Amino acid sequence: MNHRNPQSTRPQPAPVPDVGQPASGPLTREELQLAARNHSMPLEALRREVTPPGLHYVLTHFDIPDQDVSSWRLRIGGAVGRAMELGMAALRRDPAITVPVTLECAGNGRSLLEPRPLSQPWVMEAVGTAHWTGVPLAYLLGRAGVLPGAVEVVFTGADAGIQGGVPQRYARSLPIREALRPDVVLAYKMNGADLPPQHGYPLRLVVPGWYGMASVKWLESIHVATAPFTGYQQQVAYRYQSSADDDGTPVSRIRVRSLMVPPGIPDFFTRRRFLRAGPVMLEGRAWSGEGAVTAVEVGIDGTWLPAHLDKPAGGFAWRRWSLPWVADRGEHVLACRATDITGATQPLEQNWNFQGMGNNVVQRVNVTVE
Repeated sequence: MNHRNPQSTRPQPAPVPDVGQPASGPLTREELQLAARNHSMPLEALRREVTPPGLHYVLTHFDIPDQDVSSWRLRIGGAVGRAMELGMAALRRDPAITVPVTLECAGNGRSLLEPRPLSQPWVMEAVGTAHWTGVPLAYLLGRAGVLPGAVEVVFTGADAGIQGGVPQRYARSLPIREALRPDVVLAYKMNGADLPPQHGYPLRLVVPGWYGMASVKWLESIHVATAPFTGYQQQVAYRYQSSADDDGTPVSRIRVRSLMVPPGIPDFFTRRRFLRAGPVMLEGRAWSGEGAVTAVEVGIDGTWLPAHLDKPAGGFAWRRWSLPWVADRGEHVLACRATDITGATQPLEQNWNFQGMGNNVVQRVNVTVE
C-alpha cells in the first residue's frame, strides 16, 4: 500500500504581495478584492456639477464602522486650553458652512503605471464633487484654544486595521496653518443629507484642495500636537518615492487634472466609444488643489484646441469645460489637458513613482465615428 503524507498534497498558500511593490501582468487577487470593495465615479457623471453620493468615488482602507450616533462623541485635546467632548446634537448647534469640494484619491491612475504599484487599482475615475456641510474646524479649535508651540493637528477615525504589518486606526495630520483655514470643515452632511456610511457617518473631515487621504472619515478625535505626527498613514503611506528605500516627500495638494465625458456609446467590454459623424459637443471637468484652473485644451488626433471654461462652483470645486467638434468618419483619439493658476499643466506621459501617487497624466479616449 502506498502511504502518502497528507501534507504533501495540501495546496500551499501563494505568497501575499506587499502593498506598493511594483508588479507587471494581470491584476492580482488582492487587487481585485480591493477593486470590489471600493469604487470610482463613472465618467458620464462628469456631466453633473454635483456628484450623487452613490456615484462619488469611495476608498475605505479597513472596514466601514457601524456607528451609533446616540453614543458617538468627538474628543478634542492635546495642546489646547480647554479639552472638549462633543456629541452630534452639540455640533449641529454650532455655526455651519457648506463648501463645494472636489475630492480625488491620491492613487488615482495607479493601474496605468508600468510596472504597476500594488494597491487599489484605480484607472482615472477616483474623483467626485459634493457639497459638504458642517462646522468649520477653525471655529472648534478657536473654542478649544490652541496653545503656543502647536505645529500639527492629528485626526483619528474609528476605522481600524493592519497595514504594512502595523495595527492602527486610520489617522492623518495637517500643519496648523492648514487646519486653521476657514474652509476646512467637519462635515456631517453630504449634498444636504446625512453622510452615508461609506462617506464617514456621522462626521468626517473635508480638506479642500488636498488629496482624499487627508479628509479623515468616521472622525472620533482631534489632537493638537507640538511635534510632527509619525503615524503610518503620514510617514509611510502617501509619499512620493522613487524606490522602497527612498524616504520620499509627503503627498498633499491635488495636482491639476481634467477628464472628458466619453462621447457616443461604449462597447461593453473594452469601453471603446462609437458615435455618428457630425456635430458633437465634447465636455468635461477640470480641477486643481492649487486653486483656479485657467485653461483646458482638447486634443483631436494630436491637434490641441482651446476649450470654453464655465465659471467654477467654488475655489476647490471642478470647472466645466466644453468644445464643439464636427466628427469625421474613421478612428480618432481625443484628449484633454488642464493648466492651473501656478502654470502647472498635465503631462502627456506620467512619471513613475513607487506608491503610484499623484498621477495626473492626460486622458485619451479612442473613438470610432461611423
